[in-house]
Amino acid sequence: MKLTVIGYWGGFPAPESATSCYLLEKDDFTLMIDAGSGALSRLQKYKNVLDLDALILSHYHHDHVADIGVLQYAWLVQSYVVGNKDILPVYAHTEDKEGFEKLTHEFTEGVPYDPSATLEIGPFSITFLKTKHPVPCYGMRITDGDSVLVYTADTSYQEEWIEFSKEADLLITDCNFYAEQDGSQAGHMTSIDGATIATQANVKDLLLSHLPQYGDTKDLVVQASTIFKGEIYLAEEGLTWQKK
Repeated sequence: MKLTVIGYWGGFPAPESATSCYLLEKDDFTLMIDAGSGALSRLQKYKNVLDLDALILSHYHHDHVADIGVLQYAWLVQSYVVGNKDILPVYAHTEDKEGFEKLTHEFTEGVPYDPSATLEIGPFSITFLKTKHPVPCYGMRITDGDSVLVYTADTSYQEEWIEFSKEADLLITDCNFYAEQDGSQAGHMTSIDGATIATQANVKDLLLSHLPQYGDTKDLVVQASTIFKGEIYLAEEGLTWQKK
């Protein structure tokens, strides 16, 4: 499977970029993970909006769902332009009923997932871990039967991530704070938190994402490298990853 980073900022997008959004592709199936602010604009550099097969959401904070309405309108417009009549499934939890109800529109349908069960979407099998965040949020362990990717979504550090991430090929961690800070009250992790999980879970590669809007983000990699000795990537638009 192939991962492409579309959006990677926390909170709000910097100029010419987006907040949380990733594409996961396998066998001509494209799953979008989260749809943060600016995501639809950036997405179109890499993929036609109608080529999405499914979307899955970790939670309903704006920096992960702000472009849902934009996506819905894009599919509506395209229904007139090219005659598209397909319905895009949007998988999400139902612990925020108001947020979930907004996922169904003319050409999108909210599909509830059960966080206690394995979800099958196209070639992907997905299991969930509830994160430590101010609102209900779920991280994901995704496999295509060959590669394993873990996405923490938004979370502060919790030991459960170690077992959940065990032997993953890629760990995408919330890295909204620098090493000397404490992100726990905000429900986010530092560079050291993510690197600690990666090391103890024996993952192969680490991708630092959901980045802070201040400081030199390259320092996050330097800090993480004092703990984790595998490959470390700093999220940027267009970055792609595949199992080596």
